[in-house]
Amino acid sequence: MLDKMTNRLDFHGSALLLRSERQRAIASNIANADTPGYVARDFKFADAMRAVNEAHNPSPLRSQSVSDPRHIPLPAAASGSSDSTLGYALQTQPSLDNNTVDMDRERAAFVDNAVRYEATLRFINGQSKTMLSAIQGQ
Repeated sequence: MLDKMTNRLDFHGSALLLRSERQRAIASNIANADTPGYVARDFKFADAMRAVNEAHNPSPLRSQSVSDPRHIPLPAAASGSSDSTLGYALQTQPSLDNNTVDMDRERAAFVDNAVRYEATLRFINGQSKTMLSAIQGQ
C-alpha cells in the first residue's frame, strides 16, 4: 500500500535528480564558452528517465545493476556506459577556435531546464501536501 502512495514521489524525485544533472552539464557549457576547442555536451534527459523507470520496474530478463531494488541507479549504471546520457551538442555556427558552444541555445536550455526543475519541485510539494492532508483526515 505504501509503495503505491510513493511511486509518483519516486518518479518526480528521479526527475529532479536528472534535471539537476542536466543543469550541471549546461552550466559547464556556459562556463567553457570561451575555451578554444571545447565541445559542448548535452544531457539526454528522456533516455536517462527511461533508464531510471526501467530500473524501478525491472523486467525479469534484465539483470539488476543495484544491490537493492529500492535504490535509484545512476543513469550510467543503468545502461552500462559511463557516457550513456551525456552526448555532444550539434554545432550550429562555425567557430574559428573550434568551440561548439552556442550561447543563445545554452541560455535557452538553461532557462527551460530551470523552469522544468521548478515544476517538478511543485509537483513534489503538491503530492506531499495531498498525502499529509489525507493522513490527517482533512
